[in-house]
Amino acid sequence: MPRPSRLAGRVLAALVLALLAFMAAAQSSARVDVYVFWAIGCPHCEREIEFLKRLEAEEPRLRAHYLEVSRDAAGRRVFAGVARRLQIEEPAVPLTVVGDAPMVGYANDATSGAELRRLVEHCLASGCPDSVGPLLRAPGGMAAQDTATTPLPRAPQRTVPKEIPIPIFGTVSTSDISLPVLTVLLGALDGFNPCAMWVLVFLIGLLLGMQDRFRMWVLGSAFIAGSALVYFLFMAAWLNFLLFIGAVVWVRAAVGLVALGGGFYYLKEYFQNAAAVCKVTAPQARQRVFERLRRLASESRFWLALLGIVALAFAVNLVELLCSAGIPAVYTQVLALSELPAWQYYAYLALYILVFMLDDLFVFVVAMKTLRIAGATAAYTRFGHLAGGIVLLAIGALLLLRPEWLMFG
Repeated sequence: MPRPSRLAGRVLAALVLALLAFMAAAQSSARVDVYVFWAIGCPHCEREIEFLKRLEAEEPRLRAHYLEVSRDAAGRRVFAGVARRLQIEEPAVPLTVVGDAPMVGYANDATSGAELRRLVEHCLASGCPDSVGPLLRAPGGMAAQDTATTPLPRAPQRTVPKEIPIPIFGTVSTSDISLPVLTVLLGALDGFNPCAMWVLVFLIGLLLGMQDRFRMWVLGSAFIAGSALVYFLFMAAWLNFLLFIGAVVWVRAAVGLVALGGGFYYLKEYFQNAAAVCKVTAPQARQRVFERLRRLASESRFWLALLGIVALAFAVNLVELLCSAGIPAVYTQVLALSELPAWQYYAYLALYILVFMLDDLFVFVVAMKTLRIAGATAAYTRFGHLAGGIVLLAIGALLLLRPEWLMFG
């Protein structure tokens, strides 16, 4: 007859093995539900859905539910209910919910995809509540549909018509238009902006009175480089914001309205401002800038003068962004609609900035070589107003009515 201690040990071992088997069975039967609220025509939604399909193939315990919100009223109701329940202040698509953790937007597989994978693994290991399921089963929800197995409606194909009518210029073949062409066009039109040019022309006037040619070249180049950098940083920040929130209809509509407003403003300037005078900067503010430039140009300490010129370029160009009538915002919206590798977004921004700065570079280099100032003429600026107005009106209309025509890549 076995001793009581041996019997107790056997019973304890059996209990431990039974507990481990129960836990293994429970973990193998555990399931995590991922809910994705998406919209037709949203490229970021499409990228996330493709990632989730691959993740489902890797992990059979994952079940993804896709709820369309742009055309499905029930999906919109659940979307609004989830936003209220999880206290999401600015809901947008794609909106992903894993347990009670929401994720707004989808940048790429390396960042948003990695975070989504981490949330799924956490829920599989520790368990998570189902925050969306009760809303689906509520009256008016989508319980009648199997959101995990119902085939996804195909997003409209991004077909671009063979020809686009443009006012004054007539019908233009889309085979001749591409994202690089649009980048060069908008960058050049933005470069017609007279507001930042007056600062450079005045600075060149001060530099031409110097005897030190090296100092002339470095200070002028620093101003142009500082202007380019602040423009690039502004546009990169706005582009990343648009890429993160995805294809939110109201954002695209707002930028479209900005483009229309900018187009009408440019045409108004063409017809009413024959002298092409910048109206954004008040005369008193200009005088203060002139005084700072005089002090910096005559500063005996070279590095202090250099840093001051760069800081002034930042300050002036931040203010003068208002004079661009929304062209940078419109361009970044078009760029965000395009499906590109991350590095190409920044390459296009760099191309835009290069084209934008070409007129400044031309004026500066000519002045340094000839020791004479050749600023932009009124006719040059007025042509920019006319062309910019027409292009902005066309892009604004497309953003509101046919955004898929502006989707490249």
